[in-house]
Amino acid sequence: MRQIYAIAIEGIETKRKCYYGVFSGSPSSVLHGARDLIQQFVGVLKKLRDVADTQAEQFQSEGFAQFFSMIQRELTDEYFVIIQRCLKELRFNHGVLISAGLGQGNKGIHYVLRKPHEKDSNLLRRLFAKRPRSLTFHIADRDEAGARALSDLEARGINLVANALAQSAEHILSFFTMLRTELAFYIGCVNLHHQLTRLRLAVCVPVPRERTERRLAFDGLYDASLALRTAHAPVGNDVTGDGRDLVVITGANQGGKSTFLRCVGQAQVMMQCGMFVAAASFSANVCDGIFTHYKREEDASMKSGKLDEELKRMSEIVDHIREHSLLLCNESFAATNEREGSEIARQIIAALLRKRVKIVFVTHLYALAHGLYEQKAQGIMFLRAERRADGERTFKLTEAEPLHTSYGEDLYRRIFLSKDESEEHAEPISVSVSKVE
Repeated sequence: MRQIYAIAIEGIETKRKCYYGVFSGSPSSVLHGARDLIQQFVGVLKKLRDVADTQAEQFQSEGFAQFFSMIQRELTDEYFVIIQRCLKELRFNHGVLISAGLGQGNKGIHYVLRKPHEKDSNLLRRLFAKRPRSLTFHIADRDEAGARALSDLEARGINLVANALAQSAEHILSFFTMLRTELAFYIGCVNLHHQLTRLRLAVCVPVPRERTERRLAFDGLYDASLALRTAHAPVGNDVTGDGRDLVVITGANQGGKSTFLRCVGQAQVMMQCGMFVAAASFSANVCDGIFTHYKREEDASMKSGKLDEELKRMSEIVDHIREHSLLLCNESFAATNEREGSEIARQIIAALLRKRVKIVFVTHLYALAHGLYEQKAQGIMFLRAERRADGERTFKLTEAEPLHTSYGEDLYRRIFLSKDESEEHAEPISVSVSKVE
């Protein structure tokens, strides 16, 4: 794949190295520029055909098998011979043969570029053959007006051919551009797979399910971006949430809830792209759309409050979301008081569930989480971030009932009390102030 990617890059760079007068007003410039560009493309296409001949059997993918089959079927030896012959003829080394008719005022009309006469292979017959009748005129060396008139006649004759050749050059160039774009995705996957396996992290081929099902089951799911950033293995999570339309996540502050939410969305996108997933195993139903609603900072321009901004974004999501989509919410509607935020979230969740939208919701709104838990509905799953008795976060999520506290005082002790202790043991700083006249 890297070899084919390099060939695609070479094809794109070829245009920069060649003069290509596609933007020139002269058909002759367009013709000569496109001809030279296609001549360079031929060498690159031959390299691509050589790779197809030698590497096609190494690929088992149906898509790559079709790609290599197309290359071998279209870029044959006969094809290259025809191209070289056509490009040679388009050099017009023996002049341009054009036919035309006479219109009103004896002006030329219906200019058509004709194929040059085939030369007789027998030299003697060519020398003594009877020449067809023709009228010939010569332009004087310093006759600039006559030269321009002749050039105009030639331009009218080769205009259609020049445009056709320019379109062919653009078509080949667009092929290399699309090939580079498609292969860039695979090269990215190869690079990501190499980095994750180098860190000895698990990757798996996911098992997609029908969109009408409600599947979400995985083992050892972790955040790939966090692993790349820290170069360490993040804590993985195991969940079996088949048949659940709604997953509510609660628990201790900085316990891994937002990271878990990012893992789910990341894995869903990777699966639906046809990629591997950063987990030991992963299975989920395919979604028709993936939407996120995360809390944001206060509007710096003061045009609206945080709640108003959240409602506007949710309204926009509702305008685009459809059945069998996935919605990931992180601390949504926490900008107002708990009672009002819980009621807003409850009504939105109920409406989306009726429309068969799959929701994963991280929240600190106890009234919302506890109210949903009391419903004892079969289609709802409750996960909670673990916190040990000493306040340590394991970053593991387990299926458990929502708690009334998110243990914010743990953060208070760790940040403020530790700061106070360090200040008590710090040496006093003496400051002298002198009056300046």
